[in-house]
Amino acid sequence: MDFDVIVVGAGLAGLVATAEIADAGKKVLLLDQEPETSLGGQAWWSFGGLFLVDSPEQRRMGIKDSKELAWQDWLGTAGFDRLKDEDYWGRKWAEAYVDFAAGEKRSWLRSMGVKFFPVVGWAERGGYLAEGHGNSVPRFHIVWGTGPGIVEPFELRVRKHMKTGLVDYRPRHQVDFLINESGIIKGAGGSVLKPDDVERGKESSRQVVWDFEYRAEAVVVSSGGIGANFELIRKNWPARLGEPPNQMISGVPAHVDGRMLQITEDVGGRIVNRDRMWHYTEGIKNWNPIWNKHGIRILPGPSSIWLDAEGNRFPTPNFPGFDTLGTLEAIMKTGYDYSWFILTEKIIEKEFALSGSEQNPDLTGKSIKKLLSRVLLGPPAPVKAFMDHGEDFIVADHLEELVDGMNKLTGDNLLEFDKIKRQIEARDREMDNTFTKDLQVTALRGARNYRGDKLIRVASPHKILDSKNGPLIAVRLNILSRKTLGGLQTDLSARVLGENGDPVPGLYAAGEVAGFGGGGVHGYRALEGTFLGGCLFSGRVAGRSVVEELGKGNNVNQSIIASLD
Repeated sequence: MDFDVIVVGAGLAGLVATAEIADAGKKVLLLDQEPETSLGGQAWWSFGGLFLVDSPEQRRMGIKDSKELAWQDWLGTAGFDRLKDEDYWGRKWAEAYVDFAAGEKRSWLRSMGVKFFPVVGWAERGGYLAEGHGNSVPRFHIVWGTGPGIVEPFELRVRKHMKTGLVDYRPRHQVDFLINESGIIKGAGGSVLKPDDVERGKESSRQVVWDFEYRAEAVVVSSGGIGANFELIRKNWPARLGEPPNQMISGVPAHVDGRMLQITEDVGGRIVNRDRMWHYTEGIKNWNPIWNKHGIRILPGPSSIWLDAEGNRFPTPNFPGFDTLGTLEAIMKTGYDYSWFILTEKIIEKEFALSGSEQNPDLTGKSIKKLLSRVLLGPPAPVKAFMDHGEDFIVADHLEELVDGMNKLTGDNLLEFDKIKRQIEARDREMDNTFTKDLQVTALRGARNYRGDKLIRVASPHKILDSKNGPLIAVRLNILSRKTLGGLQTDLSARVLGENGDPVPGLYAAGEVAGFGGGGVHGYRALEGTFLGGCLFSGRVAGRSVVEELGKGNNVNQSIIASLD
């Protein structure tokens, strides 16, 4: 054999698996179709949010959390309903992951130098009953350094093993097939692509230079999902979410193409939960795009007025930041693939954050000075840049002027000034008391009982049409493609399973390609902070399982491990 293990995909899950395997003294070939500038994959671009349970950061913010509460939230969110088949292993992975998030996840990361922003975010707030969808408490821990900060320690481990010869990293190697000998996976082959010095995120050349074929005792597939493959998204789009959108923007680079799903299925791997996916409803077109149809997600606080394309306010609980897929369903059933926020400058300066490492230079650059500028009056600089240059933003002093601008932007002329004015005035009347029947107003006031929201996330309740809170802002919201929730079914050792339920010998999978574990650890919905965490957990499990299967390696690299601790 050329190598002990081949890992296909150098994103976060692949880096974690590679590091774990090489730590045990096994020789790894790490293949990726992109240039070396893209090492770390999608994770590098992320906001760096991680789901942790009962952490010191939570306790310092006065949050009472527990593994039991987190599991209650996970089950209510996932809605596993295929337990005898497609959800069987996903539910087992979910239970193991919640144990990990409530246990050694934080200490394991801290041992590699990962630190967290002290204010814990509250994502996917739900808005249903206690056993329904959503996080009962804030659990979204932002890595100090965002996406690059979570990629860095694993990249460091892998690069040290590259120096010792335990890892052979080969970018521009596109896997086209897995070697199957009598039902046993023995390696991978494909196309060596032309060298390309394109910057991270830009679409790279697919010109083939020559072919390759390498053999190994095991193969780990960690190639990501289908987020940039609109054709595949539409093919698998579930009827429960209405018709697939005619227009989407992309939250991921072009290389997130889902190729390895079919390639792995061709050698006997089983794909489950194809109809489960995670796309955002608050996408805005990047005024300074890096990849094709590049979109950015707004991470909204709860105060903006959310209207459909015809100017109707969405009903409870379709409020900003409460239920991503519930609101996606509501939007798509209107017959349009966009919606609107209407808000004030007072709201945008406190409640708008933008997802992505490049949109948060203070957190990504670990700059205390830049971070402190967030408390100044006015929107954060990246948000202000979208207000000034983004095509989806309209700013006006008066509502009639704002509505005119909204109609001009789409050209649909669907919005009636009087209808929008009536709805906002009705909402504003509910602000005269500290109690109300408007559940969105109740929700934003309740959010401010959490110290973190009151400090940096939720604006003081105020009337939208009061000029002292202006100017008024409208934002057209696009559907933004992102995550694949289904994928290759794996057992708790990350072994890929076949249609008969038995493992495919020599074949493992980790990360998004495996539905972040089991072919669907999230079920129908996610609690956020669980995508990077799913890559970490499944990559670690895959790496350690391969080592156990192959037999313990030598300890020649223990000094490297010690230096990382």
